Amino acid sequence: MKDFKEKLSLVPTKPGSYQMKNKDGIIIYVGKAKNLKNRLKSYFTGTVTGKTRMLVEDIDDFEYIVTSSELESLILEITLIKKYDPKYNILLKDDKTYPYIELTKEKYPRLRIIRNIKRKKNTNYLYGPYPNVTAARKTVNMINRLYPLRKCEHLKKELCLYYHIHECLGYCEKEVDKENIEKMVKEITTFLKGDSTFIKKKIEEEMMRASEAMNYERALELKTMLEDIDITLRKQKIDLNHNYHFDLVNFYQDKNYLSIQIFFVREGLLVGRDKTIISSDLDITEQVTEYILTFYDKKGLLPKELLVPEEMDSNLLSEYLNIKVHTPYRGKLKNLLDLARENAKENLTEQEETLKKNDDLRLAAIEELKELLHLESVSRMESFDNSHLFGTFYVGGMVVYDDFLPLKDEYRKFKISTEVKDDLGAMREVLYRRYYKVLMEDLKKPDLIVMDGGYTQVGVAKEIITSLGLNIPIIGLQKNKKHRTSSIIDENGNILPVKSDSNLFLFLSKIQEEVHRYAITYHRNIKAKGALSSVLDLVPGIGEVRKKELLKKFSSLKKMKEASEEALAEVVGSDVAKNLHQYLKDL
Repeated sequence: MKDFKEKLSLVPTKPGSYQMKNKDGIIIYVGKAKNLKNRLKSYFTGTVTGKTRMLVEDIDDFEYIVTSSELESLILEITLIKKYDPKYNILLKDDKTYPYIELTKEKYPRLRIIRNIKRKKNTNYLYGPYPNVTAARKTVNMINRLYPLRKCEHLKKELCLYYHIHECLGYCEKEVDKENIEKMVKEITTFLKGDSTFIKKKIEEEMMRASEAMNYERALELKTMLEDIDITLRKQKIDLNHNYHFDLVNFYQDKNYLSIQIFFVREGLLVGRDKTIISSDLDITEQVTEYILTFYDKKGLLPKELLVPEEMDSNLLSEYLNIKVHTPYRGKLKNLLDLARENAKENLTEQEETLKKNDDLRLAAIEELKELLHLESVSRMESFDNSHLFGTFYVGGMVVYDDFLPLKDEYRKFKISTEVKDDLGAMREVLYRRYYKVLMEDLKKPDLIVMDGGYTQVGVAKEIITSLGLNIPIIGLQKNKKHRTSSIIDENGNILPVKSDSNLFLFLSKIQEEVHRYAITYHRNIKAKGALSSVLDLVPGIGEVRKKELLKKFSSLKKMKEASEEALAEVVGSDVAKNLHQYLKDL
């Protein structure tokens, strides 16, 4: 640990944001403080443990920016976290957003599941979020079967199957009574707000008709729907006497772990919750504040109101989020806040032993890897694999790990050019594109590249890395004749002394399995879309917009194959047309 005594003596006692840097000048942590001097001194005086100790050991320098208020320091902190993605700040490990149920306000409404509610200003009816995706889909499917809403994205030219099975009113051809649509919308919105009266009555009436017609299969299906509604609403209902619309956050910390719970309450219904456990012994309120702001930035729509425990600075959160944030001190809302804390404690108690064991194993594996490769630090690892169809239509995949934990929102897929006909050529292209982009856009470089293969694959990686003037260690996971990982080699082809039952071997094998799964799943997903879509998805330079334009003009694979390169260029441009024409020619 470096001695910062002299530098700390110059730090002011004003609010601001501070940035910790490692020996390479990379920002590894961003924080904020009401009093910069006191906060920074706390890292370098006294005893630190767990994550704080790891952070302090990595600090080679620090900087700070003074602000005029704590709100400004919070805004600056979050801005810098987004920009630099520091290693020791809270990272949401997945980039999935929670689904919402949307009832459109179109002339002919549709009911559907959506995730990206921030893409454009949404003026439709929105209900959620629903962490339980299955429950949300089940609800939408049930309502769509009971109410003949429009099912298609765009009105078709003729009546479709939904009309003939009485699940659509035939909006494309028939005149539909406006009052009938308004009645359906009112009943659906009432149900989604928690009142099931209309829908239960509708199901009971239809169930009686099915039973009288001796359609017992349909009658049983409707009976199951009624039971599902009762169970769902009974589980969700909270005795608050009001149709509250808020989110509620509470937490529990023990040793080096912080457990956070977020309850989503909509119209007096508990529609779901988010729970997470973070390995952290840094300042608790700062970590929870950072988690809340990161969560709402990544996951979706803000609630009208946010309830937090008294330890949190509700005024600061309110100013930043621009919503009402407060702490209840009595009554049912206080009881609900206490319940969230109890849930956070239970979740941590249940998982703490397993988490500690996994953390200990990971840290031991990292230390073994550092010693093995004679490196001061190994945190970020990038691994690559390819997939192909009978030696053609190559795609590549890259997975990213930090301290042997996956960073799934940093995974990348690669479409590979038509000239490539072998694994080494495919890998050469993927690696060059990845690290050329790292250089050009000043992206975060890995501490280690993990190749899924032996000396040949490692040699290709070394060739590309050297040609770009980079200095990144490379290892390969070599397989035996039974296609099982048997040894780990360095960039010179030397077999490293790693036992096959060691923690390090186990964690590296997990990375290898994940990159293989990721690459092959990407290829399978493309092929599952069908022949024409499969070809278009594999061609570099063709995204969703160009794909739609090609399908609109040529309509079939046969017609596209018959088209000249010039005809294709009219739609996608000459460079992309050349690739597409070659792909079609090779089919």
